[in-house]
Amino acid sequence: MTEFSDHAAVSLSKVPRLSKSKFLSGLQCHKRLYLEVHHPSLATKPDAATQAMFDMGTEVGELARSRFAGGTLVTAGYRQSEAALAQTAALIQDLTVPAIFEAAFFYGGVLVRADILERIQAAEGQSSGWRLIEVKSSTKVKDVHLEDLAVQSEVILGTGLTLVSVCLMHINTGYEYRDGPIDLTELFAIQDLSEAVAQRRASVPERLAEMNRVLLQAQPPAIEPDQHCHTPYDCPFWEHCTKDKPARWIHYLPGSKQVVGQLTQQGVTTIDEIPAGTKLSMVQRRVKEDVEWVSAKLGPVLKAVQYPVHHLDFETVMLAVPRFSETRPYQALPVQWSNHIEQATGELRHEEFLHKDVSDPRKVLAEALLESLGERGSICVYSPYERSILEQLAAAIPSLKPALSRIIGRLWDLFPIIRDHYYHPAFGGSYSIKSVLPAIVPSLAYDDLAIKEGGHAASQYYRMVFIETDWVERATIEEALLRYCARDTLAMVELRRALKEKAGMKGE
Repeated sequence: MTEFSDHAAVSLSKVPRLSKSKFLSGLQCHKRLYLEVHHPSLATKPDAATQAMFDMGTEVGELARSRFAGGTLVTAGYRQSEAALAQTAALIQDLTVPAIFEAAFFYGGVLVRADILERIQAAEGQSSGWRLIEVKSSTKVKDVHLEDLAVQSEVILGTGLTLVSVCLMHINTGYEYRDGPIDLTELFAIQDLSEAVAQRRASVPERLAEMNRVLLQAQPPAIEPDQHCHTPYDCPFWEHCTKDKPARWIHYLPGSKQVVGQLTQQGVTTIDEIPAGTKLSMVQRRVKEDVEWVSAKLGPVLKAVQYPVHHLDFETVMLAVPRFSETRPYQALPVQWSNHIEQATGELRHEEFLHKDVSDPRKVLAEALLESLGERGSICVYSPYERSILEQLAAAIPSLKPALSRIIGRLWDLFPIIRDHYYHPAFGGSYSIKSVLPAIVPSLAYDDLAIKEGGHAASQYYRMVFIETDWVERATIEEALLRYCARDTLAMVELRRALKEKAGMKGE
């Protein structure tokens, strides 16, 4: 352990330092790495949905430690590098510690923190090595996980420790929770990736050397934004790097990025420069033409609804750690619905439901929904998502399956109708309701809401039900959730009305 202790004693303040996260950033793009190190303020802060994913990852990581009884956490924070290294060194020397959480290692100018380092005991209480385990809230092994483990293992081995194996611990979506304690051995799958990681590790020193050369430059490398900006993660510097691009920049063309790549190689920089005869999808052609288009069939299609027209939207929560019997990790559980009901006279009534306590929401939600939808009228939705939720409810609640099946038969999806029969240049090639609504009904957008999209709604619901204890804050979140879901269904009402006018159906 002498070599490790020597490394721990190095003053980190005088050493140019990388971390595993910055290493991964450098693999994605050297410009991203440079900006993260030298100009971090230029990054766009993560939105609410992205932050919720980070928080879920933290929760999963903390739960994963429960599988390793007696393990000890390195308590020094990520900015307390020297203290973390010293604590890690002491825990490694203590043979009574079976596992270390957030162990810190510094070698070759790189600092890493290991999620779990499990001591592998040999005969007579002697330590023969360690098992490195990276914990992810994902459901399978990804390429970026191998790179993550490659740089971690390179640093740890460099300090003189012996790694018996290198593993990834991730969520097992095949686990079906039953009442009682969570079975952590079923919830988490552990895969030994030692061989695959060893292959990646061979290139780590060269990659690190190149990254350090980039960081010593006076200016960031001249790398144009492209597809790599979104793989494996969306780069937080996208807005900075694209702020001077034209409004009709070729990379804003929706659909196949292969087409964009081919056009870029031909020197095409804007959508308007796309040569005639280029093979484009229907949506891409609409974006290139950049004009409003109304199909002659729009009117007849809109007339197909039967009154009263219900406008239905669900909000769901996907729990990495299931809490209700016969549910699986990341299963979409409906917790809220909104229904705007329009009569043939134009009269409009709104009904809604929000499950607010820590219990299985499905049966009570479904019963309230069936009462609201009744037996008559089309049920307008926007995407196949509502159908999939209803099918899941029917499978989960056999006593309600006949009634829910009848509901499914009344669904009328507005999404394909707009996609196939109407286009507005303000869509920008996107048919999501968040793009379509402000283009067709400018007075009814989402800007005035505290919650503006589904991912944020899910994270706020989780906070309201499972975390928040202050009743005032819970009430604030409840109001925001109700307003957001109601806006989604009111949007469908107003979209139908506006489309009828565009199709020349006034008064129908």
